[in-house]
Amino acid sequence: MQHNAALNRTLVPRAVLQALNPISNSEVYIPLRIDEVPPSEAPMDLLLLADPSENAIKEYLNQSRCFVAYANDMVVGSCVLKPIAGGMVELMNIAVSPSHQQSGIGTRLLKHVIDRVKESGAKGLEVGTGSFGYQLTFYQRQGFRVDRIDKNFFLKNYSEPIVEDGVQHKDMLRLTLEFCGDTSYQRTV
Repeated sequence: MQHNAALNRTLVPRAVLQALNPISNSEVYIPLRIDEVPPSEAPMDLLLLADPSENAIKEYLNQSRCFVAYANDMVVGSCVLKPIAGGMVELMNIAVSPSHQQSGIGTRLLKHVIDRVKESGAKGLEVGTGSFGYQLTFYQRQGFRVDRIDKNFFLKNYSEPIVEDGVQHKDMLRLTLEFCGDTSYQRTV
């Protein structure tokens, strides 16, 4: 069987597989397609999973590059990148639909955009995230390192508290993945 090297593959959770094919009980790999789309086509419902402020999303969306992940032609993930000062690019938003989380789609989407940013000649990628939670580990697994702390970011910029596992986010960690002269970005396959 021939495989297209450009196609990514992921393990589909059993519940999703059964919804697509209720006869089968086994898990299978399905292709994942990631396309760059115009900002106007970015799936707002997914973006709101990662950033609860629709106004904030609308502010950065039109100055950004948007990527959408599809499984069986169904939108399952989205990512937004915005150029910032110093030849860096900021990962403004990355989200995976709840029914497809914990299946590797977010990691594959992040790896894809890291490759696109590197190809663009940018010096690196920056992201802001909470100071605790699974998101921090998610980025660190790809080589991101803590660069600085933006104290009280979530308190100053969101009218409603952002709470995870019963703890309110207050400070934002700024993480960077530098490409120029950096050897820490070594993905394992």
